[in-house]
Amino acid sequence: MQETLYIPVEKVYNFMQVILKKMGVPEDDTKICADILIESDLRGIESHGVGRLKMYYDRIKSGVQKPVTKIDVIRDDHATAVWDGNHGMGQVIAYKAMQTAIEKAKKYGIGSVAVRNSTHYGIAGYYPKMAIEQNMIGISMTNARSSISPTWGVEPMLGTNPITFGAPSDFEFDFLYDGATSIIQRGKIEVLDKKQEPTPAGWVIDENAKPFTDSKQILIKLAEQKASLLPLGGVDEFTGGHKGYGLATIVEILSAALQGGSYLHALSGIEKGKKVPFCLGHFFMAINVEAFIQLSTFKKITGNIMRDLKNSTKAPGKEKIYIAGEKEYYKGFEIRKKGVPINIGLQENLNIIIDELGLTVYKSLFTSA
Repeated sequence: MQETLYIPVEKVYNFMQVILKKMGVPEDDTKICADILIESDLRGIESHGVGRLKMYYDRIKSGVQKPVTKIDVIRDDHATAVWDGNHGMGQVIAYKAMQTAIEKAKKYGIGSVAVRNSTHYGIAGYYPKMAIEQNMIGISMTNARSSISPTWGVEPMLGTNPITFGAPSDFEFDFLYDGATSIIQRGKIEVLDKKQEPTPAGWVIDENAKPFTDSKQILIKLAEQKASLLPLGGVDEFTGGHKGYGLATIVEILSAALQGGSYLHALSGIEKGKKVPFCLGHFFMAINVEAFIQLSTFKKITGNIMRDLKNSTKAPGKEKIYIAGEKEYYKGFEIRKKGVPINIGLQENLNIIIDELGLTVYKSLFTSA
């Protein structure tokens, strides 16, 4: 096998739909899932695109995630709603929740949906982008299995708990922030492991608060709760680690307390030594800009903020100042031209799925002499 193959975007997109359908996901839902997964690959976020397909396959196969998504509406009151996802496909639950938040915002100015008992929902930034496309501000958060230790602690308690925020602008691209509240995500370490590369010092600590860089061992120790990702800001208050810790806790509250959901260690996916559903919680909000101000004014001011930031004085030796979402926006053009990168570890994982599902027609897609 070659170290990295570059597969045309459309081929990867179609392949994912075939696999998802074969896994029992209804046809309409396969498109939602594949759209969100390919968006991650297009934005250069390898950890949450086709690279996640094996994880969903394994979870459905083990019974901890359901391919058919059944959503129960627990509460629905004007601008707000609470849903139970019943351990279905996280992307489907999240897509429909943000869609509902947007519809509520059209009517009430603000719409928000809190979700419990969901599963991994893919790239968090996809959902604010849905709001941007409707000329709204979008916000999405999710909790996750424990991996971040609190400041001055060594026990992984909080998930990577991303915060995402998107706003329309009159600039070349819209403002779209998508960031974990940890320095790095577990998925990025999985990518490093597949590439057989070490994890940089300062991202992870072991149970003695010492730097941990062996990517393969980090994944093993994270699963054993004997290693921790560090929050934004790092290992102590001097570098602002308490701020990342605080932000992760905010996400945990909005993803668990509002909907009466699970939190912290209850999201581990393990109970009495057996695999169980992850019971993740999400929070979505859409804000109708025109309920506050004329859309064109909002877009202009947002665009001016972005332009002024980009045109501000650069540090010596630096050629460019970036805005949130800019690198990912331009990465999409590169990926569409070059193809989705499939490293050797991912090739092996995808071929396992192909073999087990008997889809030999796809065997040559991810195999090269």
